[in-house]
Amino acid sequence: MTIVIAFHGAGLRTFKDFYRLTVLPHWQKAFPNLVSYNRFVELMPWGLMLLCCFANTRKGEMTGIAFIDSTPLEVCHPARAHAHNVFQNLVGWGKSSTGWKFGFKLHLIINDQGERLAFKLTHAHTDHRQPVPEMTQDLQRISVL
Repeated sequence: MTIVIAFHGAGLRTFKDFYRLTVLPHWQKAFPNLVSYNRFVELMPWGLMLLCCFANTRKGEMTGIAFIDSTPLEVCHPARAHAHNVFQNLVGWGKSSTGWKFGFKLHLIINDQGERLAFKLTHAHTDHRQPVPEMTQDLQRISVL
């Protein structure tokens, strides 16, 4: 997860270049069991699962006011979707207000202080209303306007 987050902050165009030119030659001491780029890409879906598990342990408190929204999370540029292998069978096409996206859809419930109360990651084509009942099941005093 650390390597993927560092890539997003590095400003490089492709993860492959970041991994081969930065991580492999310079980060061996920090990560002594580094694997090849191809193996790392195969392991990336496990990182997503671990990130979701960790995020479930970090929740805010119910304050009486909650906001629900969803947003697409693209896994790659739409022109490269046909060759995408990292999240194969987990992602899909979905249309948002800004056009077609290839990836996931993130559904969030936050309180009035910006703290996350619940979240769900679904296929990009999932209707934004569909996961709401499951997400609000453990929350108290939710009224949807």
